Amino acid sequence: MTTMRGTPGYLAPEWLSSVITEKVDVYNFGIVQLEILCGRKNFDRSQPEEESWHLLRVFQKCWEQETLLNMVDINSEDMQKNGTEVVEMMKMASWCLQTDYTRRPSMSTMVKVSF
Repeated sequence: MTTMRGTPGYLAPEWLSSVITEKVDVYNFGIVQLEILCGRKNFDRSQPEEESWHLLRVFQKCWEQETLLNMVDINSEDMQKNGTEVVEMMKMASWCLQTDYTRRPSMSTMVKVSF
């Protein structure tokens, strides 16, 4: 029997249903990947506006406006210098963060794509 465990903000959407697969780990990987690339936590109350507390909301908005480069960690010289590659990694993270778990890649696929 599997019980719900984890930190709010990192739980895959399917935890709300009864279908739990290994794809919840893929979702978590996508969250962590975004956090590293953006230099902030998934849920961050230190952000100036309530709408920017949730990294995924900001990510979705920037995706729609085609401004993902604005999300790159400003405190990391390497991230800033390699902004184009960072945006490509964000796009990979978005593949992992799809609400429909059947559309997410496997972790083995993510490893192959990453290298």
